[in-house]
Amino acid sequence: MKNLIKVERARHDLTQADLAEKLGVSRQTIHAIENNKFNPSVTLAIKMARFFKVTVEYLFDIEEA
Repeated sequence: MKNLIKVERARHDLTQADLAEKLGVSRQTIHAIENNKFNPSVTLAIKMARFFKVTVEYLFDIEEA
């Protein structure tokens, strides 16, 4: 699954630590999501989308095989 978390973080001038604090998760969680090593829960994906004021579908894209 691809994601645009890093792009949105840059647009909002946030570090991984900044975003993690605002979402109530660890910086390592943000790092793992950005590097496609971890898929967030539905709840966290929705929180991220709401924080950036975008849709979940925009932030996360399932790569078709």
